[in-house]
Amino acid sequence: MTIEPAAQLTVSPNALGETATREASAVAPTRIEIILNASAGSGGQEAARATLTEIFKTGGHPDAHVSLAESGAEIVELARRAASDANVRIVVAGGGDGTVNAVASELVGTDKALGVLPLGTLNHFAKDLNIPLDLEGAARNIIEGEAVKVDVGEVNGRIFINNSSLGLYPSIVRHREKQQERLGRGKWFAALWATLEVFRRYPLFRVRLSVDGHEFRRRTPFVFIGNNEYQMDAFNLGARSCLDAGHLSLHLTRDIGRWGLVRLAVRAIFGRLRESKDFDALCAREVWIETRRARLRVATDGEVTIMRSPLHYRVRPGALRVIAPKRKDEGEG
Repeated sequence: MTIEPAAQLTVSPNALGETATREASAVAPTRIEIILNASAGSGGQEAARATLTEIFKTGGHPDAHVSLAESGAEIVELARRAASDANVRIVVAGGGDGTVNAVASELVGTDKALGVLPLGTLNHFAKDLNIPLDLEGAARNIIEGEAVKVDVGEVNGRIFINNSSLGLYPSIVRHREKQQERLGRGKWFAALWATLEVFRRYPLFRVRLSVDGHEFRRRTPFVFIGNNEYQMDAFNLGARSCLDAGHLSLHLTRDIGRWGLVRLAVRAIFGRLRESKDFDALCAREVWIETRRARLRVATDGEVTIMRSPLHYRVRPGALRVIAPKRKDEGEG
């Protein structure tokens, strides 16, 4: 396979949709800035740095620069610097979805393209874009792939590339982090205990929603808002078929009790979630959420922050350029 220099990349229709716009991105000089989360994955980031340096050198980019970030604040600072550097055309995020979010947030609305090295546990964004999940494959995608325009979601000015939620999930994250800090428990063990604790308490809150101008109220344990539509069939649960449809997906349930949630989970496993009369699934471009609480815990791509009510969600169509695998031409095997 011929390796195509990044300076020759073009923006083409999204591999996951048909609405992205083609445009040239051949601007010189071109430099690739790579930001690795030092705590992502199973470690060994120094070895990853050496591997990446060799791959990009072989691929025609000997000046690709790799930085190891020791904290979230450092990731943001490095991404901000790269976004403002006129010589940098591609900024690469190496880590989980939280790392990708941090870098992407600095690139939204710019002409820079985002490269993704999925080094986290779940890597939802990379999977939905069909980006290879191994380090070498993901790096070669950055060299050989094409830039596509995708949507991002926004809540009160904060960007999310996957989803945002209120209620159960932010509470689970808060309890998990407390157990990790105070008791020294591992992430997954702490997450299990946190889930059981939150499930036992089953917190509810009242929300008033305005969805593209239509208002309704709910008493619910959670609200989930996705960047584009999440699939709910048994085989693709939680995946997205496209990231450029220009809308948000809103999911919430009524007050159905603890075991009602368990029944919903079972329905989801068998692809029958939409059949439940207690579950709402809507698409919208703009959502307002108001509660009696002045301040709310809001999760965005797995990171929890405190925000003031009301929450204003909106979609920003085509606001982010991402390097994705090239689409096969029609008739190509």
